[in-house]
Amino acid sequence: MTDTRGAARSGQLSVGRTAVDGIRVFTLRGEIDHTVKNVLSEALLGDDDAVPPRMVVDLSGVTFMDSSGINVFVAAYQAVGESQGWLRIAGAQNSVLRVLQVVGLDEVIPCHPTVEQALTA
Repeated sequence: MTDTRGAARSGQLSVGRTAVDGIRVFTLRGEIDHTVKNVLSEALLGDDDAVPPRMVVDLSGVTFMDSSGINVFVAAYQAVGESQGWLRIAGAQNSVLRVLQVVGLDEVIPCHPTVEQALTA
């Protein structure tokens, strides 16, 4: 299953969604800031189904992220933890990875260079 929610303007966030062996994979493209916080939160947490217990978020197409993204990832991490699941981040570009490292989120949510590595870790 693939579900893509796109943005009309360059830089805005688009979210693609697939499943691999029961693991929900979200592919993000664009920028994550306060203007798209609700879109990201709804994509990860506000689905018609229950929050998937295992998620990989592919950030390879994300060029910018501020604290709004951090807050959404913390909420997603807490939600999957309640169902004994996990959340992993994959492919973060250096600038986005640096944000994750500065706030220490990479110590809480495992970050992997590729989606494949995140799926098999």
